[in-house]
Amino acid sequence: MKNIVVLGAGTAGTMAANMLTKEKVFENWTITVVDKNNDHEYQPGFLFVPFGMMPAKRITKSRRKFLPKRAAFVQEDVVAIDRDAQVVVLESGERLPYDQLIIATGTVPRPDLVPGMEDGSLWYDKVFDFYTLKGAEGLKAELKELKRGRLVVNVCEMPIKCPVAPLEFALLAQDYLRKRGRGFDVDVVFVTPLDGAFTKPVASEALGHLLAERGIEVVTDFQIESIDNERAELVSYDGRRVHFDLLATVPPNHGSKVAADSGLADEAGFIEVNKHTLQAVADPNVWCAGDATNVPTSKAGSVAHFEMDALVPNLVAAVQDLPLTHSFDGHANCFIESGRGEALLLDFNYDQEPLPGRFPIYGVPALRLLGPSYLNHASKMGFELVYWNMLLPGRPLPFSADMKMDGKIVPEDAR
Repeated sequence: MKNIVVLGAGTAGTMAANMLTKEKVFENWTITVVDKNNDHEYQPGFLFVPFGMMPAKRITKSRRKFLPKRAAFVQEDVVAIDRDAQVVVLESGERLPYDQLIIATGTVPRPDLVPGMEDGSLWYDKVFDFYTLKGAEGLKAELKELKRGRLVVNVCEMPIKCPVAPLEFALLAQDYLRKRGRGFDVDVVFVTPLDGAFTKPVASEALGHLLAERGIEVVTDFQIESIDNERAELVSYDGRRVHFDLLATVPPNHGSKVAADSGLADEAGFIEVNKHTLQAVADPNVWCAGDATNVPTSKAGSVAHFEMDALVPNLVAAVQDLPLTHSFDGHANCFIESGRGEALLLDFNYDQEPLPGRFPIYGVPALRLLGPSYLNHASKMGFELVYWNMLLPGRPLPFSADMKMDGKIVPEDAR
């Protein structure tokens, strides 16, 4: 009997396992999913915890509950991938043979890479991440006590998981403070290594205007060198300093150690794949999806979902020695919570940056693109149900995996 091993039971790995078990060609294959624990975290919820918009106890559920019954689930760390022997080595020393391997090990926050961050006296006192449940809960407590001063939201470097989340945090924080009468006493500052609010020009301009309207200061081109804990300041390589009374930071994001050590990854530990087929560049028996890839699009749950519509049929073709015919176009869509009960929606791919207009649901132009609306906010809050009940099980969503131009408004100078 042949074997597929899936490394990681997060968003991408869980979807992959569910979709593979529905394929007839794999009826007689063994499918094994490996992860170090049984805690599946709803990561979009981390953003809401500091502002009391979602209770922490709702974030985590059993990984096993969302994996197909036919798949074996191994709870153990993976320490190595022996590609010559086509074997995954577990921490216990057990060796899992594979014929096809899917790497879905995501990203790992690395606060240890910034001097003065994880090893500083202010870590988890006045300096927090919010991509972990511990950090999000810590920020919730500190925000309650922040009466005046400077709340700084900082991105250390790109790429990061969910690149719009820091913008959302800044906007939600401004709204949170405004509602509590502290809008004039606490300055919200957004510090980014980019030259604008976002990576794409049209979206960057729109989001920059929104931040300015809300009175949020933006510090651009800030390449962080260290954190000065004595003075509570971010320090950049060009000598600039930004003082904070409370810091919500996004540490460098790198690939997992096992991915980085696989011989398949770039210098940041992300697996180098064909960006259209999701097959590893250096090994045709290895595939990768979700945040663990080096594809030049957002690291987001929506991307993992859209990738599966190419990866799974391509894997089915590969094991039958057929051509790979499905192509992932880099499609990403991201809601951006803007506070005041509204959110924006971005929709883009490798070739098309976010544009204004309407995003179609079942072919109907329903959701406003690149502009705030209540319906976008309601959709983001409702996404939690979609995530657990449709996305993870690999059920079809009411729009195409490929990005469509329907409803988008193209600027005249780009036509």
